[in-house]
Amino acid sequence: MALLPQVGTLGRTIHLAISATLLTAVAAVGVSAVAEATTSNEAHPYTVTIRDVAGDTVGRLVLKPEGYARSRLSVTVKGLAPGFHGFHIHSVGVCDPAAVDPATGKVSPFFTAGGHFDLTGSTHANHSGDLPPLLVAQDGSGTASVVTDRFRLRQLTDADGSAVIVHALPDNLANIPARYSSTGPDEATLRTGDAGGRVACGTLK
Repeated sequence: MALLPQVGTLGRTIHLAISATLLTAVAAVGVSAVAEATTSNEAHPYTVTIRDVAGDTVGRLVLKPEGYARSRLSVTVKGLAPGFHGFHIHSVGVCDPAAVDPATGKVSPFFTAGGHFDLTGSTHANHSGDLPPLLVAQDGSGTASVVTDRFRLRQLTDADGSAVIVHALPDNLANIPARYSSTGPDEATLRTGDAGGRVACGTLK
């Protein structure tokens, strides 16, 4: 009879030891997950400063995760020409206002940002980085917010980064009805939506 309490005590000791080990393991996993989320650029908003050719700040873009596999982009601009402007994510995070287009030898502001960011090999307006045109009011200000599932935030901050570009002209989204042209949209339209030059740029690194 004297052995039974000893066995019970031993069992409780083993049980407590196993429970403590499991709790330590769970806590370690939890800390690891928190650390990973904290260091991930998907875990918090990402703010981009948008500057014009003169280097003046004309806007801010905030990117943040929106549910599963979606991203929300919210932009505020000022000091731009009234009307619609093409608005896209471009493939390289370099905003050089004095960039030269090697094909023409002429200065082409922010040419260094490359073409539209794209993960699928699509044409405009199905590039991953194609966004709705940005409408600027008569006082030069504009705001817009859009949710997209075409990319994750971490895909914009790879080795060469990416850039947000505001264009000088409206984006026609490559919508050239047959009644306007028997050949449909040309190569330039399928590449850029005829949005014209690049008037402002912000880098995502």
